[in-house]
Amino acid sequence: MKQVKRREIIRAGTTVEQMVRSIADMIVTGVLLPGEKLDEISLASRFEVSRTPVREALRELGAMGLVGREPNRSAVVTNVSGGYLHSMFEAMAELEAICARLSAERMTVDERRTLELDHRASARLVRIGAEEDYATYNTEFHSQLYRGAHNDHIFELVTQTRARLAPFRRAQFRLPGRLAKSFSEHEVIVTAIMRADAVAASQAAYSHVATVSDASIVFAGHQ
Repeated sequence: MKQVKRREIIRAGTTVEQMVRSIADMIVTGVLLPGEKLDEISLASRFEVSRTPVREALRELGAMGLVGREPNRSAVVTNVSGGYLHSMFEAMAELEAICARLSAERMTVDERRTLELDHRASARLVRIGAEEDYATYNTEFHSQLYRGAHNDHIFELVTQTRARLAPFRRAQFRLPGRLAKSFSEHEVIVTAIMRADAVAASQAAYSHVATVSDASIVFAGHQ
């Protein structure tokens, strides 16, 4: 029966996703330090799964640049330098600015209405301090900008870059008052898009990601 349950978990992908998020958070916040080994057996025991989903999780963490592995050796936590992290955020800011500009120009009426309504609804998450729920919403907010640009190639580039930065972007919401600031920054972006002001939308999105970069890099100090 246990083997059946494990196979179902692997098919669903939820366990791998949870492991990736959990291990990434430990790396970003310094619980796991650069050079520290990530033993498959220990991780399998910790998450109560077989080694197969553990290997998949480590592969995904490797794609994020958080974990490295040499042939016939254990996976280890990589050293993500502040400089490299800054360069990724710099690229992200440029891509998000492009997406916001194009969204202001190309979003349909329905897309603009959904963006605004979802943004308004997120105010409740800020009021009650729901960090996890707001982080989930934040991902969708930015996805709306990516989709609203209506450019498949840019969408591919920006989502790939976001995947690399996801653990660091998520860490920002641990900072006091960050939810309210994020909402305010979103407000400027949404207002510009609703007015079809491409220049203002681009500038607001760039500034937003630059602020996220400053907030997130706080958690890379151990690197």
